[in-house]
Amino acid sequence: MGELRPLSPELPHASRELAQALRELFDGLAVSVRRYAARRSRDAGTFSRYLNGTRVPPWEVICDLLTDLAAHRGAAARPETMRLLRTLHTNAVRANPSPKHGVAVLETQLAEADRESRLSKTHRDALGEALLDREHRIADLEVRLNQLEVDWGAERARAEALTRAGPGTEDLLRERDELKAEVERLRSEVRETDLRRAQAEERCSLLERQLRALEETAPDEEGPLPGSAAGAFRGQRMPRVLLVDDQADNRMALTAVLETLDQEIVAVSSGREALKALLDHDDFAVILLDVQMPGMDGYETAAHIKRRHRNRDIPLIFLTAMGTVDSARGYAAGGVDYIGKPVDPWALRAKVDVFTRIHLERLHRGR
Repeated sequence: MGELRPLSPELPHASRELAQALRELFDGLAVSVRRYAARRSRDAGTFSRYLNGTRVPPWEVICDLLTDLAAHRGAAARPETMRLLRTLHTNAVRANPSPKHGVAVLETQLAEADRESRLSKTHRDALGEALLDREHRIADLEVRLNQLEVDWGAERARAEALTRAGPGTEDLLRERDELKAEVERLRSEVRETDLRRAQAEERCSLLERQLRALEETAPDEEGPLPGSAAGAFRGQRMPRVLLVDDQADNRMALTAVLETLDQEIVAVSSGREALKALLDHDDFAVILLDVQMPGMDGYETAAHIKRRHRNRDIPLIFLTAMGTVDSARGYAAGGVDYIGKPVDPWALRAKVDVFTRIHLERLHRGR
């Protein structure tokens, strides 16, 4: 157990490509599967299945393999290698319809949010040092200017000499004013960095709660698909999910993905229709909100929803087809999460199911 065998011809293309890439990396270590598994305190059989393509490894396993290979060769992996492996891993995860797919997606997003938090902290520390240096320099200039003013008032006889030194005084004043302006800029950047870090920390906490809720209900890998949240609360009214997207094809596809969760899907095509639906019903478990819509976009719609007292606690998940999402604006508008398009069905089902469970538990406690 734990050794390699030829790749199965029945493997999906994405799984085969990832397995071949991992095998090339592993060959560079020149050790057996059992020995490497023992080194990393992993199960040899599981690691062997990673290399045989029958199971998609967590991204952490690939990072460990790159780290060990870099230590063995004395050179770190190149950025293009990391990008290629990330693409192969993402394709393999999407090609394997496993109930644990949602967990893998959430774990990847948690790692990215944690990285954003750590980078923000490092940036904030550097800004803090620069800000402290500028403040010290301003204090030094203030002392020198005050000394000049004292000399001017105390020794009338030196007024002429001080006037001749006027250009030097003007230079000091100009340097002081420039430093003050730079201090204000740095303070503003520090505030923005602190905000980004707080948002990243909040996202980490949210993703960890989602992972805990999903892992508590996920079956074994060989077992059936997890049941919906509604099934865990028999006798309660079917929960509602509000879907807002201006594209009819998107609404149809998303409804098809979610309808197996035994939830009532209310699909509308604009922000105004969403606000009208919230007037008719205020018991939605979660709102899925497209960002790019004509007229009132997703951010504006979210702002209107959060202004209503009875709707402000409904979780908002943004759907975006943009290459990079404006997460700061989304969180400021009241969103708790976002999902990129094309939508990953397992990630969408996992996230909606988690918020539905929270909604039903809150209703259950309120009885």
